[in-house]
Amino acid sequence: MSEFETVIGLEVHLQLSTATKIFCGCANQYGCPPNTNVCPVCLGLPGSLPVLNSQAMRYAIRAGLALNARINGFVKFDRKNYYYPDLPKGYQISQYDFPIAGDGYLDVKTKDTSARVRIKRAHLEEDAGKLMHDHAAGCSLVDYNRTGTPLLEIVTEPDIRSPQEAYDYLNTLKLNLQYLGISDCDMEKGSLRCDANVSIRPAGQKALGTKTELKNMNSFKAVKAALEYEVIRHRQVALSGGRIVQETLLWDDVKGVTVPMRSKEEAHDYRYFPDPDLVPFTLDAVFVDSLRAELPELPFQKQERFREQYSLNDYDSFILISDRSISEFFEQCALLYKNPKNIANWISGPLLKEINQRKRVLTDLKLTPENFVNLIKSVDNGVVSNLAGKDILTVLLDQGRSADVIIREGGWTQVSDDSALTVIVDEVIAQNPLVAAQIKEGKVNAVGFLVGQVMKKSKGKANPKKLSELITRRINNG
Repeated sequence: MSEFETVIGLEVHLQLSTATKIFCGCANQYGCPPNTNVCPVCLGLPGSLPVLNSQAMRYAIRAGLALNARINGFVKFDRKNYYYPDLPKGYQISQYDFPIAGDGYLDVKTKDTSARVRIKRAHLEEDAGKLMHDHAAGCSLVDYNRTGTPLLEIVTEPDIRSPQEAYDYLNTLKLNLQYLGISDCDMEKGSLRCDANVSIRPAGQKALGTKTELKNMNSFKAVKAALEYEVIRHRQVALSGGRIVQETLLWDDVKGVTVPMRSKEEAHDYRYFPDPDLVPFTLDAVFVDSLRAELPELPFQKQERFREQYSLNDYDSFILISDRSISEFFEQCALLYKNPKNIANWISGPLLKEINQRKRVLTDLKLTPENFVNLIKSVDNGVVSNLAGKDILTVLLDQGRSADVIIREGGWTQVSDDSALTVIVDEVIAQNPLVAAQIKEGKVNAVGFLVGQVMKKSKGKANPKKLSELITRRINNG
């Protein structure tokens, strides 16, 4: 199928974590009873007037700067006119020809590849309400709590060439936005939503093909799956001599197919015009520079520093920066114990395993840098075995007590005394005569099996560094 090139553009809608909505004083809060966080402004009642939330503007500028975009000195708001039950005014306040930012880019780096995706624009707008369809009752209900939530829409140029690249872009964008602290980026709550435009064209052709727009994708994996399906469909239509229809499609995650929703609108269908209730804004260069100075260290800047400051490899540094709270936790640990490589190994291995199994985030767990470092030191100093250390970590996360107390009260201290180990070693040798015979014949690799058996019998308390020598000695002298 190399005769066609895939062309993808993405539109990400990001709910900003301001205390109040974008044009009124209602709480910007998720999970409240329906239609409780509303007022005449967000309900679009006659005579009500919008006032811009300055924090939303600051957050939008911060995002634009992090995306290497040009911040426009002159911005204005427009009315995007369309009718839908969740849009009480009959129009959405958005930005059309003078957005907050434009002409930016985001470098997308993965384990194997890197690419630059250009950012066409980033603009502010208000969110709509939420429709809830009650099929049993045969009716639809609308909750206007979400109406007026500040949204930042980030639109790419059609630079993305595969569903996998789209997936990588979204993960990179989300990570950068989380580091900025302007949104929780929680897709389950609808804080981050993505629409995709996809088309194909003959390889080497410059003109874009007819595109379809994909909606209703509730995860990055769903975005990737929907794009993969649609690319295959476009190619099948093209190869059969058919014609792609420009339309908006919904993704059915259960059936794994796209479903037509409506014909695709163009800008003129929305009849944009300047909102007369909101004056244009002039953004002073000094003000923008002050926000630039406040930008935090972004993920890949931090990865580069981790490589240089802590002598970490690409893999370890990438794992650590892939979550802001984990990267901060690592640095707190590194201040307490000058063994960053070991700390990184414990975070990327046992700790991340526990986090994933519990389906939690690090900040939800009962783990302090002090307790974590003390556990690592106990393993490094031979107080407990590496195997026991992993079990102790589980207890530590469950109870939140210090590693030292858990080791002492649980009897986890590593057994290094020859006389105590000899009893267990002799028992294991007696239970595995064939393996013992192989070792006596010089097959040293078989020693590892008996070491594992001793570790099991001792419940991880035996010192593995002493076992290999002791087992070999007992067999050869037996």
